[in-house]
Amino acid sequence: MRYKNSQAGLDQIARELGVQYVMEGSVRRDGNHVRISAELIQMKDQSHLWARQYDRELNGLLALQGEIGHEIADETELTLGEHKAAGTSIALPQNFDAYDLYLKGQYFFNKRTAADLEEAIRYFQQATIKDPNYARAYAGMADAYALMGGYSGRAQTEFMPKARASALRALQIDDSLPEAHTALALIVQNYDFDWQTAEKEFRRAIELNPNYATAHHWYAEHLMWRGRFDEALRESEHARQLDPLSLIIASDNGAILFFSRQYDEAIQKWQFVLEMDPGFSRAHLIRGAYVEKGMFAEALADTEKMRPLAVDSTYLSWRTYICGRSGQKVQAHQALEQLLQSSRGGSVDPLIVARGYIGVGEKEKALVLIERAYAQHSNELTSLKVSPMYDTLRGDRRFGDVLRRVGLSQ
Repeated sequence: MRYKNSQAGLDQIARELGVQYVMEGSVRRDGNHVRISAELIQMKDQSHLWARQYDRELNGLLALQGEIGHEIADETELTLGEHKAAGTSIALPQNFDAYDLYLKGQYFFNKRTAADLEEAIRYFQQATIKDPNYARAYAGMADAYALMGGYSGRAQTEFMPKARASALRALQIDDSLPEAHTALALIVQNYDFDWQTAEKEFRRAIELNPNYATAHHWYAEHLMWRGRFDEALRESEHARQLDPLSLIIASDNGAILFFSRQYDEAIQKWQFVLEMDPGFSRAHLIRGAYVEKGMFAEALADTEKMRPLAVDSTYLSWRTYICGRSGQKVQAHQALEQLLQSSRGGSVDPLIVARGYIGVGEKEKALVLIERAYAQHSNELTSLKVSPMYDTLRGDRRFGDVLRRVGLSQ
């Protein structure tokens, strides 16, 4: 989709994606009639290996998608021989309107902001109303609910029961759906801290569809939280190869580098993402790497740059933390007071406030909030083992006890 309105030539696209063959196509619509053309091109000599044209009525578009998919798979297998794709079975949607709503939900889901996740949930919900047995829409809704806490700064308890219900409904409809197993894995990891079940579900999703990039992406993150950085980087690279232009996969590859204390490499990765989209929120974790390298001016500049897009409590938390770490005590305590006012009476993740207390060196208050975060099943606790932010607390018995209960002490 990144190339949809681009003037890039096929040779450039093939080079950037690292592929030997490109399937190029076009869709033309005239009223209820559609004409779809597709051709397979070998990039080394620009030769056209295969071409077909399909004329159909719009109300048969979903059946046409399946027909084209199977025919292309058969033709490319005959043409490419040993290079054929791994066999996967993907259930096709039965309702065009539901499918259209699902795709719109995916568009907003991939933008990764709280407002966009809310919009994604609305589209996924509408898709399930159009087709109550559309498992992928329920899985998409589960994904969006599961991420909402982290991107909104609100407590997990507000979203995770809805995420779990949606994932279990998707599995009830279709137990062979990799998206549903991936969603469930994320939920039991981030809310139940059940690392063994999460790994089993991630592996099951990958077994069902080895080409599902999100399963590899989130499994890489799972390995990262457990400190298995070499494995995490391999999985992340696999995800990147499957979806080389994904901003979230590239951003989380930077996160693996950051949590493994490879700060320069992490900064380089995040700068690459920000060049593509300066407003992509996940890549602004770059401020954490700046802090660890003592580049406090750069960290503050990044925080201010994201202020219009960030939740107030998240912005104030980072400002307190950075000013505290850089020795700007007056500014740090001013920001902390604002943070405390912002979080009073609201559903704010306790770890957001704990970050501020860690920044100003108030360890006792930070530990109280970490305990409260555990009671609220904060998904931010998944970073306890690997985040450098908690290094000043690692010698405290109470921190070690929470780490053990979260399942990350080994």
